[in-house]
Amino acid sequence: MSKDDIGDKSAKNTHYATLRRAHRDAKRERGEIPTPKQDRWRKQPGDWKPPALAPEQVLLYGLHTVRAALDNPSRKIVRLCVTQNAAARLELGEVSELPFPVENVAPQDLDKILGPDAIHQGVMLETKPLPLRKLEALSECQLILVLDQVTDPHNVGAIMRSAVAFDAGALITTIRHSPTESGVLAKSASGALEMIPYIQITNLADTIEELHRLGFHTIGLDSEGPEPLEGTFAGGKVALVLGSEGKGLRQKTRSTVKALARLDMPGAIKSLNVSNAAAIAMYAARQFLSK
Repeated sequence: MSKDDIGDKSAKNTHYATLRRAHRDAKRERGEIPTPKQDRWRKQPGDWKPPALAPEQVLLYGLHTVRAALDNPSRKIVRLCVTQNAAARLELGEVSELPFPVENVAPQDLDKILGPDAIHQGVMLETKPLPLRKLEALSECQLILVLDQVTDPHNVGAIMRSAVAFDAGALITTIRHSPTESGVLAKSASGALEMIPYIQITNLADTIEELHRLGFHTIGLDSEGPEPLEGTFAGGKVALVLGSEGKGLRQKTRSTVKALARLDMPGAIKSLNVSNAAAIAMYAARQFLSK
């Protein structure tokens, strides 16, 4: 075999290895396959602590998350830290022409900042938080999602991704007892954080009343709700309200929504993870709104 043949074979193998790696990463982003545990050499000491972030500082990581942020014109970028391999996979082009600083780093450099459990894939983006959105901007939406103190950023990220898939106009949460914009939330949302308004409010009951004034029919999801969800839809605008993972909807929320509904399930288990319940409820809402 000639040197040229060996070189061609090596280049082809590298190409296919890159395609396989990208395919695996995409499946992990969609949650279709588990994320492998990090190698021991990447583990940090048990006393690792996250860096203290300023109020206007957000660290995003992961190829899909960062690519979505770079493509979002509303995202104000401070700097990009990236390995050589990740830069190639992000297809950044001529780095010197980018409108923000780019730092070449090693994977270990990002481990020290993000910690041993962050699957950063060789890239970290420092940004400002996304601009605040007001409820008045939702007047033209047909479907929105409201969360009553859902605390787990992984669940909120998964819900956000489903909300984008079902073309919801916004995701509304409380400021207290809800995750703020963060790398964990953005990674779980798999790019959806850049595609849907994430509105955090102070008083949920007042917000629900404001949604009523904007023409939304609000439905609270409760495993012991008096009616099946399908029978509670009304009007041309729907706001689905879901409670926390453990306690569900708070009493004030239950008394403020227009209707309480349950998801009827024939199996032995009668309650679902909040992110799964949100996806099913949004599907049912879309079926109603499309009639």
